[in-house]
Amino acid sequence: MAKKLGPPIFLGVFTVLAIVFLTGGATDDKDPLRENFQLEAIYYDTGYVEISYLDKSDKTTSVVLEILGMENSFQKSFTDSEFIEIVQFTSKPKYGWSIHPIVLEVEHEEFGHVQIKTEIHELDTTIPNTIYDVS
Repeated sequence: MAKKLGPPIFLGVFTVLAIVFLTGGATDDKDPLRENFQLEAIYYDTGYVEISYLDKSDKTTSVVLEILGMENSFQKSFTDSEFIEIVQFTSKPKYGWSIHPIVLEVEHEEFGHVQIKTEIHELDTTIPNTIYDVS
């Protein structure tokens, strides 16, 4: 009688793939973006948010910063590879900072059009994930 090898082979392949992904062995096409761009938005109890941006390659040609979810939309343009912007927030949002994401539209000499998104966080809290997209 012949043994069925399908399920053990599938389980072996699945296990190997799981180990590769869990140990970070797989490369992510967003890694160059994560290594190059830094974006952080910190809320201070004195009533403002400090938004900082850094392009380590110094190849940013323009950036449009927007804070979504505000009653009066906040948008500002920059032409530098680094900036710090201070935005007044009189109080913490009732439903949390996720309702006010920070979005950057970056024009970059090497990567082209890059969108970067993060959330505001308080000074002594974990830094939220940053999302990158190239179009």
